[in-house]
Amino acid sequence: MFALVDCNNFYASCERVFRPDLNGKPVVVLSNNDGCVIARSNEAKAIGIPMGAPAFKFQDLFTEHNVRVFSANFALYGDMSMRVMNLLAGYCPDMEIYSIDEAFLDFTGMEHLHYKEYSEAIVKTVVKSTGIPISIGIAHTKALSKVANRVAKKFPKETLGVHIIDTEEKRLKALKWLKVEDIWGIGRQHAKRLQALNIKTAYDFTNLEDEFIQSKMSIVEVRLKHELCGESMIELEGRKPKKTIATTRTFESNYTSYDQVKERVVTFSVSCAEKLRRQKSACRALIVFVRTNGFRDDLAQYSRSIVVKLPFATNSTIELAKFAEEGLRKIFKEGYAYKKAGVVLMDFCSEDEIQQNLFISEHPKHKILMKAIDNINHTNGRQIVKLASQDKDRIWKMKQEKLSQRYTTKLGEIITVKS
Repeated sequence: MFALVDCNNFYASCERVFRPDLNGKPVVVLSNNDGCVIARSNEAKAIGIPMGAPAFKFQDLFTEHNVRVFSANFALYGDMSMRVMNLLAGYCPDMEIYSIDEAFLDFTGMEHLHYKEYSEAIVKTVVKSTGIPISIGIAHTKALSKVANRVAKKFPKETLGVHIIDTEEKRLKALKWLKVEDIWGIGRQHAKRLQALNIKTAYDFTNLEDEFIQSKMSIVEVRLKHELCGESMIELEGRKPKKTIATTRTFESNYTSYDQVKERVVTFSVSCAEKLRRQKSACRALIVFVRTNGFRDDLAQYSRSIVVKLPFATNSTIELAKFAEEGLRKIFKEGYAYKKAGVVLMDFCSEDEIQQNLFISEHPKHKILMKAIDNINHTNGRQIVKLASQDKDRIWKMKQEKLSQRYTTKLGEIITVKS
């Protein structure tokens, strides 16, 4: 049996953990630069705020219903996610962290459990320990556990946050209830094609022939159909090293000078290098790109990227920042108002299998230095040690006018208790 554990309205729930006065109130979380809605509480959904709603267009609705609006606080959300995942790992040895707020548990070998009682205990532990409400769906396949989780989340009072699809009757009832566009792995375009063929529910989808599904979609959707029919075809995935690592950001305002954009590109390189070392890889190429604001018709437009082939494989922050700056120097043009930039690392190899170059290579002391810097930053807080070319005060320069406190990751912002 597989279980899918999903945190309910995760970003909004994180904001409520330290602000109990928000319980029962409509809460929304905005994307980078406070652009659009990326998370909503149930109360916000009820008053008609759609996912992806541009914040400026819904300002009147926010005011009318006294909606609490927050800028995305990813430092807080990431830490709360880690706390939830660490708790889940104690209940099941085989776990796949699927996203920041979802995880699959494989209960193989644990058939002696009473799944309902065991899962309800997990729900209580997570809520008590973190304040984050969760829903759990259990079934014989990963796809069906997704369906079961939707039922648990849709009917919390009836299920107490846990739903198990363990009989054919429950499976058919759930599939006939689930809309085709809500099937895990069915994208928007595929959903439109299926609806045009009068395929309205997950049950309708499972009645299609394999050959038809593969001809109109792909073998992936064929496996999905078999999963929904109760045949396990998708196993838990281990954590695989990424093949590319990217850091891109939209600036809080237009940048016109080279030094402004260079500082951002250097900071993005630092972030990428940290992720690269975390998975014990080195890279042999990177991409740097810059672009102006495509929504500003009154401004001149420019967009350019460049691939920089490195003379040696490295994961040194110093080296990667240097090569990224070299790339930026080649594509930057004066006279434009830049709104976004990014760095993408690619062509990876293991840091233990770097091909040595006789004439040019990474400074031999960089590896020791990077390890020391990573330890300091991890122990004392993110980005305590920076490159001199970085802004010493800010990491991400974004418009975040409604940012909540980083209660769990920054000592100066921990919750204050008055007695």
